[in-house]
Amino acid sequence: MRTFDLAPLYRSTVGFDRVFDLLDNAGKAETGGYPPYNIERLDENDYRITLAVAGFGEDELDVELHQNTLTVTGSRGDDDDGRSYLYQGIAGRSFQRRFQLAEHVEVSGASLVNGLLNIELHREIPEALKPRKIGISGGKASNVKVLKDADAA
Repeated sequence: MRTFDLAPLYRSTVGFDRVFDLLDNAGKAETGGYPPYNIERLDENDYRITLAVAGFGEDELDVELHQNTLTVTGSRGDDDDGRSYLYQGIAGRSFQRRFQLAEHVEVSGASLVNGLLNIELHREIPEALKPRKIGISGGKASNVKVLKDADAA
């Protein structure tokens, strides 16, 4: 069994649509392996996605971020130029590759060097979500007022 029916969970929850969408899409493998890519972790909060896009120019590539989905699209015009290939091993077809990004991950830049498209990612966790240290005061509990049943009424 490769698919799960999440319909019962949809009926009893509110506000978890994104979580269920991620679960639905997690089992679906993307068809094709073109273009090949690497995902690197540079340090704790920095990542890099590298796609092998040999033959594509900057004007033929599009990188777009929409609702935590990074989409890389390569479109080639019909530029056959009357060439006659005996063997064509370098793929030059159009493509679209999608990556699901975690919360608070933003694209910090992209560069095309030697046929490799490098997309730099940075995770910035807001201060409100970072763990914080709570100080413990060591002293008498004289400042704490204890309510008794009579005081509460």
